[in-house]
Amino acid sequence: MKARPSKDAYYLEIAREVSRRGTCLRRQYGAVIVKDDQIVATGYAGAPRGVANCVDLGRCLRQELNIPSGQRYELCRSVHAEMNAVIHASRSQTLGATLYLAGVEVADGLPTEHPEPCLLCRRVIINAGIEKVVVHPRDAEITTLDPQDWIEEENQAARMGLVAPIALEGEYGVPGRKQGGNS
Repeated sequence: MKARPSKDAYYLEIAREVSRRGTCLRRQYGAVIVKDDQIVATGYAGAPRGVANCVDLGRCLRQELNIPSGQRYELCRSVHAEMNAVIHASRSQTLGATLYLAGVEVADGLPTEHPEPCLLCRRVIINAGIEKVVVHPRDAEITTLDPQDWIEEENQAARMGLVAPIALEGEYGVPGRKQGGNS
């Protein structure tokens, strides 16, 4: 008999399925917000409503400009999965909730290596009052991320006179840190 998946594995699989709606040519991400063991919202990475998306256009400006993952998101047509999930939930639904985030590489269909929220999504998650974020990196165990750690990183960067805690080509953040992010 097949073993029953853990709740984290179960919700991550739902997030992976949600990601299939994504319209990014690089990575497909899905997010599921769960509170009191009930799904309250889902979101995937895709262009804003009514805006042409990269899949339909057959091109990605960031890819054409060879912009590395985690940089220059203002040039991306997509709203990230985490943001879309938060947009679809009320604050009372997100306070104390868990966000499950799953990403898949479009090129090979494999899970992303480091499926962590980008800096902007981290800030949205913090403001939404989400208590934890659960991810499953490609070659690692299911991991729980604590948004309180991100708050401390932001405060530490501010004390150091930096704009952000994550290095973007060594410009704005803590040197040596790699940018998390999902496209």
